[in-house]
Amino acid sequence: MRSKLFVPGARPDLFAKAWAGAADAVSFDLEDAVAEDRKAAARADVAAFLAGRSPIAGGKLAIVRVNAVDSAHFAADMQALAPVRPDLINLPKIESPEQVQAVGALLERLEGGTDGPRAPRLLLNIETPRGLRRAAAIAAAHPRVAGLQLGLGDLFEPYGVGRDGANVHAVMFDLAMAAAEAGVFACDGAWPALDDDAGFEREARMAQRLGFVGKSCIHPRQVPLANAVFAIDPDELARARDVVAAADAAGRESRAVFAVAGRMIDAPYLQRARNLVEAAARRGDSAGAGR
Repeated sequence: MRSKLFVPGARPDLFAKAWAGAADAVSFDLEDAVAEDRKAAARADVAAFLAGRSPIAGGKLAIVRVNAVDSAHFAADMQALAPVRPDLINLPKIESPEQVQAVGALLERLEGGTDGPRAPRLLLNIETPRGLRRAAAIAAAHPRVAGLQLGLGDLFEPYGVGRDGANVHAVMFDLAMAAAEAGVFACDGAWPALDDDAGFEREARMAQRLGFVGKSCIHPRQVPLANAVFAIDPDELARARDVVAAADAAGRESRAVFAVAGRMIDAPYLQRARNLVEAAARRGDSAGAGR
């Protein structure tokens, strides 16, 4: 999920265009982008679109950001979404494992106790100090959790924390380690300045170096930037395939130690290589460029 494009739930006129676009995922927003008096209409419009969505060649993830779990709209959001089964339900401002467990139990009740092949998984927004402090436990709270998403605006702005490189790196590193501990992915949040492509790319590259899978986009013009930054490098993919092939050969020959291109390969390096090859296979990449 290199790029995740936000679409306001109150703008059904944009749904089909976004779905046919270049983003790896489309996130239909029922929370911040929808005024209080439009919540019910937006919820119905998003559910109707998802129920009739057309398959996209190469696959595309359908995500819905619902209202906060303690809001008056959350229960209705979940009831509307359970039948249409988005790929991911994005929960904002999660602060405790107990919240995640309650949402998982609610989904199971709404689905009648079944966990079918298209049962939606959870993408959890970490955007408060308490949520960041407990991120690893939150991510491990339920099998439905697929990933953590960083929300720097909500995390920094209320407390006067500047969005400079050092502060961003510190928070990204913490989230990356929490996601790794729980065995889920980490996704970067949005860059707020639509006219600052350099800032978007700078923050995206920092996230990519820390192991994040992609970045949120609030305008279609940001999608190609995210896709380029988070594309798999063809040379790195080729090296990873060589490492995996050498590991498989060593296993068949009962060799515990082996080298590739003059480098001794240990378990962490092999795991990184396998992860990269598997990610390329999921995207359908033959050389790492494209989905």
